[in-house]
Amino acid sequence: MGNWYKSGSPWIWLTSGAVSLSLIAVIGLLSLIAWRGLTYFWPATIYHFELTHPDGVIEQVIGEVYEKDTIAAQRLRDNGTFVAAGVEEVGSLLVKTGNREYVELDFRWLLSPSITAKVAHPDLAVFERNKNGNFYGYIDSLNLGSQVVTGDVATIRPQLLVAMERVDQLKAKALTLQNNEISSINYQLEKIRLAQRKLEIENKLTSQAIASFEQQRLTLNEQYLIHEKSLFAIRNEMTRDSVVVRDMRGEKVSLNLSSLLDLHLPNQMSLVEKVLHWLAAMASFVVDDPREANTEGGVFPAIFGTIFMVMLMAVIVTPFGVIAAIYLHEYAKKGVVTKFVRVAVINLAGVPSVVYGVFGLGFFVYILGGSIDELLYPEAAPSPVFGSPGVLWSALTLAILTLPVVIVSTEEGLSRIPMSLRQGSLALGATKSETLWKVIIPMASPAIMTGLILAVARAAGEVAPLMLVGVVKMAPTLPIDGNFPFIHLERKFMHLGFHIYDVGFQSPNVEAARPLVFASSFLLVTVIVGLNMTAIGIRNYLREKYRSLEH
Repeated sequence: MGNWYKSGSPWIWLTSGAVSLSLIAVIGLLSLIAWRGLTYFWPATIYHFELTHPDGVIEQVIGEVYEKDTIAAQRLRDNGTFVAAGVEEVGSLLVKTGNREYVELDFRWLLSPSITAKVAHPDLAVFERNKNGNFYGYIDSLNLGSQVVTGDVATIRPQLLVAMERVDQLKAKALTLQNNEISSINYQLEKIRLAQRKLEIENKLTSQAIASFEQQRLTLNEQYLIHEKSLFAIRNEMTRDSVVVRDMRGEKVSLNLSSLLDLHLPNQMSLVEKVLHWLAAMASFVVDDPREANTEGGVFPAIFGTIFMVMLMAVIVTPFGVIAAIYLHEYAKKGVVTKFVRVAVINLAGVPSVVYGVFGLGFFVYILGGSIDELLYPEAAPSPVFGSPGVLWSALTLAILTLPVVIVSTEEGLSRIPMSLRQGSLALGATKSETLWKVIIPMASPAIMTGLILAVARAAGEVAPLMLVGVVKMAPTLPIDGNFPFIHLERKFMHLGFHIYDVGFQSPNVEAARPLVFASSFLLVTVIVGLNMTAIGIRNYLREKYRSLEH
């Protein structure tokens, strides 16, 4: 036993056990996040409940069951709810009722004793809307302009789907017109205003220039009126049709088709249809814009902002980190100053990230960005261009935050390269810079990629510094569009990490936001893993490519 203990085997087994438990915990956590997030998109069964209250009032409720729980009977009695004697626990259901404009809360708890009927009627329809969430009810009729279609669901539904497809085409046409032609005209008008303001500041504004600007504005305004007329005509055409739905109050409600995004009857769907709907719902979550204070819709701007910012950060941090590591390892003299710099670099990795955010806000945004505005964009005052938080300053802040990781990793890679390779290259007549560029850096590239992987993993999950230097709850436009110079680094952006915080802790509708927190968290993990796997693939390719040089 003593020899076995002295051999170190217990510590090996202890380490292996700890690693195994950590992996199990991580896999379990990711599985929980994936389950709670992905099941949100599954088309749940819709029930029609009939409730009988203790005072004899009968109420109708339509919705889907979110959770099941039990409540102590004494707790209900203390709150004034009637519970039969001898009952210790009462079952309850958390039901999403939707129809927000007609009910106080779209989530409510139903006590099992009050439920006298629970029916999954096959004709119950779920309408996904761009406002006020889902609407549940029975399809009554369809208004196609002056034509009214009546009958059962099997008769109305095919014509309703065709009408919704027509509205979707009109929506796409209106969106294209608004984002391309109209947006371009607005952008050009703003450019003209800034150009005139710049000449005015420089005292170079002449009557000929004013006349030229006015002529350009007149031409653009005429084009704008033409496009605006077309847009209004499309919108009027979109609002022509409506569907009449009977809700849980027994009243008929008219829903304009322009407000509808999707229609499905989950109680009639087969397993294959549910799987296809589930896949389509997840795809919509990835490619659509958020709605309803981020509690509905998709997260595409947040995905785009996260990936764009991380890639911009990688482009910035990699050359600076590699150059710093090369200088420290290849050129700097071994002394007290070099040791102090290395210690400082290592200590920088332990600085709280919010401190980097404060530094980025003070130096990058206010000092550097403000100076750029004074020199290059005085005509935009008092509205800042680069003197406000944006994606560029966020990338620079995170580049400084992750710089120590890249420096340390690159230095470790450089230290593993044998000195004989350097001496052999110099002996063959190569200069030190040629040796560095053609031998040392290629062989150290796997270590550089390792540092980049660690930097990307940390940067993609950081939120605290971004809240100060560029991230917002809802960005009106992406950092990339069709207007010159096409990439707008001064714009604010959305981030998946901040989106999770906002939905989870700032949402006005907690129950509706909870599944989106899990779905967004799983998506963020997926994005980080995807970025890391790409970098790992590049690292492995470089490692195999330059393996022969090591021998």
